[in-house]
Amino acid sequence: MIILDVEGKCKGFFEKNRKKLKGGSRSGIISNIWASILSKNGGYRVSMIKIKDYVRVGSLEEAYELNQKRSACILGGMLWTKMGQRQVQTAIDLSGLGLDQIEESEEEFSIGCMVTLRQMEEHEGLNAYTDGAARESVRSIVGVQFRNLATVGGSIFGRFGFSDVLTLFLALDTEVELGRMPLAEFACSKRDRDVLVRLIVKKHEGVTVYQSHRNSRTDFPVLTCAVRVEDGKGCAVLGARPAKAARVELPAELAEKLAAGKASAEELKAAASEISDQFTYGSNMRGSAEYRHHLGRVLLRRCMEEIQKKEEQ
Repeated sequence: MIILDVEGKCKGFFEKNRKKLKGGSRSGIISNIWASILSKNGGYRVSMIKIKDYVRVGSLEEAYELNQKRSACILGGMLWTKMGQRQVQTAIDLSGLGLDQIEESEEEFSIGCMVTLRQMEEHEGLNAYTDGAARESVRSIVGVQFRNLATVGGSIFGRFGFSDVLTLFLALDTEVELGRMPLAEFACSKRDRDVLVRLIVKKHEGVTVYQSHRNSRTDFPVLTCAVRVEDGKGCAVLGARPAKAARVELPAELAEKLAAGKASAEELKAAASEISDQFTYGSNMRGSAEYRHHLGRVLLRRCMEEIQKKEEQ
């Protein structure tokens, strides 16, 4: 059993050391705890998740049964979950089910839900297939320590608007194994009590390019972009708009020109503008809708230019 509840016990400590802490003396554990303090009603309250029961399941059936209660929670890397103030009756750990591997066959990749972003970043086969786009999509996500914990399953199941991982896999021929459905369909569905087991990425001959724009190196992205061309067709994905990633198909004529490396600079600029107009954009603290719209045109053009360069090699 794990119980993470320090509220009340720490209040007296913080009251006694308020001046010292406010003065900037932050070291060791004090620094980490102080960062999570919220000022509320003139007092201090520690924001933490409270877990009553912890279960390391022995099968997917057991995990599914336990997860049917709204008070249950499947644990991934715990990087976002731990930041909330939530009561969890049963925490479900899938780490004993062997879902932390990337398996490759001639037809597809099978990526378990407990695979970390670092594993994805370093996998030679996946990066060779995506022309390095898998590595590029995660390399700016916080730092190596974070990527060693964050899981692919958590990144996809959360359907986060800022997700670099969702943007990449939407550009590929990807299915999620719940009852096996296309990722594009899953991304648009509402969250339920099902268990995401793995991603299935089907192999096709083609080229993938991923780019993103951030205000600072490891910040959340202002906009993410992935473009893929394969078998005479192609698609473009924009995420962090700030809505979750969405996909549109490229015109067949444009896809053929990209594959042949014959699209002119003027054609790419016009195509990027036309494709960018098909997406909707919103504003938040990282950028306005107009700025994101402009970035969409820029990133789409750069991705298509890079595809042409790779096709020429």
